[in-house]
Amino acid sequence: MEILVKITQLLLSLSILVIFHEFGHFAFAKLFKTRVEKFYLFFNPWFSLFKRKIGETEYGIGWLPLGGYVKISGMIDESMDKEQLKKPIEPYEFRAKPTWQRLLIMLGGVMVNFILALAIYSAILFVWGNQYLPTKNVTNGIVADSVAKSIGFCNGDKILSVDNEYTEDFLQIVPNIVLNKAKTVQVERNGKKIDIEIPEEIIQILLHKPEFISVRIPFIVDRFSKDSKAKISGLKKGDQIVGINGNSIEFFDQFADSLKNIKTDSVTITVTRNNQQLNLKIKLTKDRIIGVAPLGNLSKLFELKYTEYGFFESIPAGINKGIATTKNYLKQLKLVFSPKTGAYKSLGGFITIGNIFPAQWDWHSFWSLTAFLSIILGIMNVLPIPALDGGHVVFLLYEMITGKKPNEKVLEYAQIAGMIILFSLLLFANGNDIIKWINGKL
Repeated sequence: MEILVKITQLLLSLSILVIFHEFGHFAFAKLFKTRVEKFYLFFNPWFSLFKRKIGETEYGIGWLPLGGYVKISGMIDESMDKEQLKKPIEPYEFRAKPTWQRLLIMLGGVMVNFILALAIYSAILFVWGNQYLPTKNVTNGIVADSVAKSIGFCNGDKILSVDNEYTEDFLQIVPNIVLNKAKTVQVERNGKKIDIEIPEEIIQILLHKPEFISVRIPFIVDRFSKDSKAKISGLKKGDQIVGINGNSIEFFDQFADSLKNIKTDSVTITVTRNNQQLNLKIKLTKDRIIGVAPLGNLSKLFELKYTEYGFFESIPAGINKGIATTKNYLKQLKLVFSPKTGAYKSLGGFITIGNIFPAQWDWHSFWSLTAFLSIILGIMNVLPIPALDGGHVVFLLYEMITGKKPNEKVLEYAQIAGMIILFSLLLFANGNDIIKWINGKL
């Protein structure tokens, strides 16, 4: 059921984005009286799921959910229809229009993608506002994983700044370190300020380890595993574990570390329940655990900051959020194209994209991810790769600068080369997904 929910969200999100992107091309084409022969959601090799001709345009839905397209008369596109180019130029064709009009037609999809993202972000802020965990409110400090500990972090450290600049949202600290290639992180430990150097090679590791540092939380029982020994022994949801075998603990990481050193088949834990302390003897499983998960809902553990936006306030705030997201994605893209970071290994296909959607339907998450994917689609389409909008834009800019149209054979071969590049990237990304799935990382 969870897989079905994710697939449904992915298909709905992609459908919205493809329709708006192609509408951008369609709208400018119509504005400049250029004939649009087809407008399709998804591709339709051999047959279509639905099609209907209205006026001069055939509207349809294909069966291959890899995008969509508009077929514009007099243009070399992914259909590779060269027959029409052998005929005399007609005034309604793409090739008959002034260069600046053809440029706007090609940029129309990307423009709409960015406008759509800004509109969605504005709507999200208007409807749901903005909520996050301020770094200063992480009063218990952090939990450092093995990589973080290897460079000097300790459990309980309180993050003060990254490269001596305060990061307001705690959950943005690790992305900030990665995307800005931070050199140092300042922490408070036992009342003293300490500088921790971030080695350059750590950035590559952090691309695959988002748990590098996490929020330190008390051990408040929230969920039990199936056939949990702890539940059978009387542990209840809401109990706070404050001791193990007579040793006091405050946080979940302390309990987990203590459990590793237990040699016996059972432990005695001390819990606080209704302001009273109880001791419970619990048998360990074969994996040396008690089958309990702590409360991880940050809103119930820390004071979050919530900002509410009126309609007119949400518009500039949404634009700023969209611009910041675009800048961060460009930094991510720079890492992908830098071989020494190894970021290309994290490049994913449809499984990766589908997995970013939550297992339960949540409109807030759905629209946030759709806005983010709209920015990704806009940026990827404007890359100067033949067969993408950016490839066409490069040739149009060449024409505007030189005053000469590129040879149609050059355009044809460029389109073929671009399609080969795109299919290679598609195979690589989805191949990464398969490898991750085999290795149990998806």
